[in-house]
Amino acid sequence: MPMRLEEYDYELPADLIAQIPATERASARLMTVERSSGSIGETVFGSIATLLNPGDLLVVNDTLVIPARLMGHKESGGRVEVFLVRRLPEAGEHWHCLLRASKPPKPGSRLLLDEGMTASVEERGEGECWKVAFSPEEGFATWLERYGSMPLPPYIRRAADEHDRERYQTVFARERGAVAAPTAGLHMTPELLAALVVRGVEIAPLTLHVGLGTFMPVRVENLEEHRMHREEYFIPEATAAAIAQRKQQGGRVIALGTTTTRALEHAANTSGTVRSGAGEADIFICPGYDFKVVDALITNFHLPKSTLLMLVSAFAGKGLLFRAYEEAVRRRFRFYSYGDAMMIW
Repeated sequence: MPMRLEEYDYELPADLIAQIPATERASARLMTVERSSGSIGETVFGSIATLLNPGDLLVVNDTLVIPARLMGHKESGGRVEVFLVRRLPEAGEHWHCLLRASKPPKPGSRLLLDEGMTASVEERGEGECWKVAFSPEEGFATWLERYGSMPLPPYIRRAADEHDRERYQTVFARERGAVAAPTAGLHMTPELLAALVVRGVEIAPLTLHVGLGTFMPVRVENLEEHRMHREEYFIPEATAAAIAQRKQQGGRVIALGTTTTRALEHAANTSGTVRSGAGEADIFICPGYDFKVVDALITNFHLPKSTLLMLVSAFAGKGLLFRAYEEAVRRRFRFYSYGDAMMIW
């Protein structure tokens, strides 16, 4: 029988949705889930080095979140919100964007933004996106850093502030392009990364620019009909080589986050060899998927009916994962982007 969207629903008290980050990154709680025994435990994220073994390889996503939310007006005067999704590979500042206004924009219309920046709505793009050109092109990145807002998800019911510019970004973020954070990485600190290295854990980066493929809701009941949006990624040769070496030596490859997992699994062939280089991940991982690379997963708690919840269900086993979520609600873990985390192995 086909899997149904309703099978991935669960009830969550609204007060468990984290509205602000933990006081300290590594002070978040960490649920531990062991697949072989079905055991569920709890510690703090700062003690994660005790769960990783010498010789493990931790793969992290070094994408950097851009201030992708812009506010402006249509020439008619109506307010419009512009949400940058993906920069297009053509001359100038052409982007796929989500546009929110009281009335849908029309191709050829102009949007008026801060400090003389304008945006021309050109045509429908992928899915719900519009192709939008920004002018002047010169200095757009600098303008964006000044006038854009961090793209906090809608379940965080407050405006982004200056504190979010630091906390909605991992400490190892390097490559600009994400419009949502790889949230499992938000718990890491430089001190914790150093402690892992001292323990004998190797840390390797890749880049997946988090976009619509990660956070857009599923709109079909039959999951076999769902199609993921593409997200750009890049896997360095050194990271691919480290994975191959770890597999040869019998060590574990541990993915920090679902975005890291998607990049690795998309780039792997049937024997689990990861190809280096650039690509676009559109892999939809749900129960029944055979993981080829990832041996352990560190992740946050995810929304009901989301592709991320389906991915983690595939990794942990749906029954065990939903039992862990029930336990997390009972113990009052904090959920979603600024919430607590779990490690599954």
